[in-house]
Amino acid sequence: MHLHIGCRLALRCPDPTPFLALVHPHPSLREDLAGPEETRLDPDRAYELLADSGGNRWSRWVAPAGDSRFHFDTTVTRPDSTDLVVPTAPQCPVQLLPIDTYRFLNASTYCDTAALMSLAWTTFDLRRQGWTLVQDICDWVHARIRFDYQAVRADKTASHTLSDGAGVCRDFAHLAITLCRCLNIPARYCTGYLGYTGIPRGEAPVDFSAWFEAFLGDRWYVFDARHNIPRCGRVLIARGRDAGDVPFLRSFGPHQLLSLEVITEALTPADPRPESRDSAALLV
Repeated sequence: MHLHIGCRLALRCPDPTPFLALVHPHPSLREDLAGPEETRLDPDRAYELLADSGGNRWSRWVAPAGDSRFHFDTTVTRPDSTDLVVPTAPQCPVQLLPIDTYRFLNASTYCDTAALMSLAWTTFDLRRQGWTLVQDICDWVHARIRFDYQAVRADKTASHTLSDGAGVCRDFAHLAITLCRCLNIPARYCTGYLGYTGIPRGEAPVDFSAWFEAFLGDRWYVFDARHNIPRCGRVLIARGRDAGDVPFLRSFGPHQLLSLEVITEALTPADPRPESRDSAALLV
């Protein structure tokens, strides 16, 4: 399938302010780009596209004092098939894990493993290893957490999400990641475009989406505790320990986010115009 993806940001700054934005597809999808990446700033000004050590691609610019806009668009090809499901994927013993996966067993800003360690070890059947155990975690989180935009908090950790019983996609991911780490399964946070591709449109506005990857056997696999079904049309932007590593927007000074629009539009092969517009303007 072909997807038109992008975003629109409207900002207001009292003074010239540096920004970083994570909106470009991850370099692992470079071969899937079906059109140019277009970045527009209004008022027009220079920007840089930079990659960090994990390959995540950041736009960097200085917004002027007053109102300004940042736009990004591109087209990407994604498989019609849904996320890979491999129930036989085994759990890798801790002593055999690749050295670069160990950091994804550690606590991080939003993944407070110490607070949930006892719960994890007493709640889950540890005889069910590998894929089955990770799916048990996703089922458990999905059944206990209600999706609710009103439950958003900037400082919300995994244990806060469990206490509240509500959150948004990043909170579902943080809770599942934390439980995986408690049980010695490396897990990392993913952010990207998803929208309602391949499923009926829901009431919640389209936003940047969050899911996670768990390391099983000798590779990483996608899991999604919020939707808890295999999905098609994921477009990865970035990976990190949690949302603190990969915010879609980071400022280095005071600012007001006036509006945010995230776009995922399914395109027909014969017609480049959108088949359906999975986007919404969020007034902040």
